[in-house]
Amino acid sequence: MAASCKAGCGAAGRPELGYAAGSRIVEANLRQIFSSRSRLQRFLDVEAALALAEAELGVIPKAAAEKIAATARIELLDENRIAEQQAVTGHLMVPLVRELSQAVGDPDGGWVHWGATTQNIQQTGDVIGFRSAVRMLTGELCKLLDGLADLGDCSASMLMAGRTHWQQAVPITFGFKVATWSDVLIRHVERLHQLEPRLFTAMTGGAAGTFASLGEVGPAVQEGVARRLGLTPMPVPARNIADQFAEFVLLLGMIAATAGSIADEVSRLMGTEFGEVSESLPEGDVGSSTMPQKRNAKRAMETVTKSAEVRALVPLALDAMIQSHEVDGARAAMMDYALEQSCILSGDVLIALNSVIAGLEIYPERMKTNLMLTNGLISAEAVMMTLGKTIGRQVAHDVVHHAAKVVSTGNGGQTFAEVLSADRRVSDHLSPAELATRLDPAQHTGLSERIAHDTATRARNAATLYRPKATTVA
Repeated sequence: MAASCKAGCGAAGRPELGYAAGSRIVEANLRQIFSSRSRLQRFLDVEAALALAEAELGVIPKAAAEKIAATARIELLDENRIAEQQAVTGHLMVPLVRELSQAVGDPDGGWVHWGATTQNIQQTGDVIGFRSAVRMLTGELCKLLDGLADLGDCSASMLMAGRTHWQQAVPITFGFKVATWSDVLIRHVERLHQLEPRLFTAMTGGAAGTFASLGEVGPAVQEGVARRLGLTPMPVPARNIADQFAEFVLLLGMIAATAGSIADEVSRLMGTEFGEVSESLPEGDVGSSTMPQKRNAKRAMETVTKSAEVRALVPLALDAMIQSHEVDGARAAMMDYALEQSCILSGDVLIALNSVIAGLEIYPERMKTNLMLTNGLISAEAVMMTLGKTIGRQVAHDVVHHAAKVVSTGNGGQTFAEVLSADRRVSDHLSPAELATRLDPAQHTGLSERIAHDTATRARNAATLYRPKATTVA
């Protein structure tokens, strides 16, 4: 196998140890977001914001609200008792509300959860968690865009065979291939940003979303809760509205599909018959217990596998949009599961793919060798387009197609150049030097190099624009 260009390619030359450590932190934090303790604290944060918003508007006493807000810390409550009561009651929020009320004490504890219903607190608290998850996922996407930008720039002129329908088609550059990956991911990170105002909302409309418990002051209370939590108030705070959550899962499914496509391509190009790229495997890595020579695409295959798991959650999220009456507990639980699992799995997908790109080894000499496998047929379009200027495109197509068929069937073992040169319809219009130029794959890559560099610039700009300033766990 030809020597790798890893050392000379920006993204592919990055040290992986520091990146791997950072990835483990992100992976752990994504799971922490959806831990029971983190969720309970977010629910308490919403209860605190609700009390303070209501006190601001004179709904409950100010002293009570301040006491509730000061006590709404999970470390001040008995977590074991909450868990025990959840098991007894079969209810997520009632034991937490009771525990908080008891910790606040009489009479102020009687104002806890005033005018709210369970889903108000749970959904708003979960949204805060989704916000943290989006920041982490956006951070991983931005790392990926940076890595692909480096990779695209350094391989912008690296010649390889473009393939359509599993067949060699026309020459491209590897940087162009990378540009096709980056272009989609740029739109994905834009989509995540555009989703934020629809997803990051507070809902405190009460049992059916009508503000019946709070009356005229209800919308103002919701606005106050949203303001304190850095969210936006839901215009119609109905509990059966779930399109924003389905949209989030659908977008994660799209991101996963793109990641899976990239990883799938890396796996294919690692195949023995291609041998054009390879994952960077750590010292001591073993590919098979019985075949010592194996070098498997482990991280790429992990990306493909978990990408499929994310996409499998999309139908569940769509089904969960179908609500009965003002809320459907079964569908709500389905949506909760789809949201949590898609966030965690999407993090796994992006972390694995980042690892692949950060250490990708490229073998340009093998790419050149593969270009020559068809004895020049990959340049058929270039010959046809040049010849067509004098004899017409359709006639040129027939001439070149006939020559290609002779070569591909192995008739006489001739090269494409030899068959074309022997045809007067070609030799009368193209000199040997002109034909040689047209048969040079490097002369027919179009704007591959420019597109690679331009897309790398756009990828870096998108990463700079959307990279979150912090990814703290909420």
